Amino acid sequence: MTIIDGQNSPATMRDDSTAEKARDRAARRAERRAGAKSLSLSLGVLLALLVLWQIVATVWPSTYWPPPLKILQRMAELWLPSLEQPVPPGLTSDVIPSLLRMGAGFGLAVVFGIVLGMALGLSRRFEGYTDWILQFFRAIPPPTLFPVFLLLFGVSDTMRVMLIAFGTVWPILLNTIEGVRSIPPLTFESSSVFRIRWMDRLFGIILPAAAPKILAGVRTSLGLAIILMVISEMMATTNGIGFQLIQAQRTFLTLDMWAAIALLGLIGYVLNLILTYVERRILTWQRLGGKETS
Repeated sequence: MTIIDGQNSPATMRDDSTAEKARDRAARRAERRAGAKSLSLSLGVLLALLVLWQIVATVWPSTYWPPPLKILQRMAELWLPSLEQPVPPGLTSDVIPSLLRMGAGFGLAVVFGIVLGMALGLSRRFEGYTDWILQFFRAIPPPTLFPVFLLLFGVSDTMRVMLIAFGTVWPILLNTIEGVRSIPPLTFESSSVFRIRWMDRLFGIILPAAAPKILAGVRTSLGLAIILMVISEMMATTNGIGFQLIQAQRTFLTLDMWAAIALLGLIGYVLNLILTYVERRILTWQRLGGKETS
């Protein structure tokens, strides 16, 4: 006759599984409530500031400080579709070219930064040979290299893409190196003992372990990409949000200038939301383990 331990019986195991699922559902509900509360508070503060701005700009009108409603109206006129203009000229001449340049430069920086960072992080000898070179170029402000890139690539979108890529690669590269270096040596030794193939070790162990620091560098580089996109479009170009911004400033179109500034803030906010969602999806294992990302 087989004696079944009460603690290991099928019924007890089912109860434990049910309880664990209930705890997970409760934790997800609590997380959603906390997120909704934080979002509501943030939107409330933003709305209060906009209302205050609107009141001050209405009571004390100024050409250089237009009210938010006029800025939103101008943004709609420039970049939102309407019955008269299903495809606004500003959308195709300003927004889309800027996003394509920024996306290309940022994408190059992500690929190059992760690949080179993995190589440097896994090889201390290679990193020792190139560290002084990386530190030298990292210390150069990217906008000061605009004339150099202009000479190398001419007045073209390639020049702007390469400038964005050069300026945004450093946080990704350095964070990738740090992420790989932070992996415990025991992890590499265990993978060698179990004879895990190199590609499986790279994509199954090293990249997931370094992912939190890599994504932190990607988030930092995203803000730099928007800044360099605007700077690269302020000179030697005829389209883009940066061009629209500098032209509005030169021709004293204050409302258009504020509309471009608000559009840049909106683009940065939306891209940051998308990146945060991707980061949470990639690092689900970290949140489940109780290590929430910053």
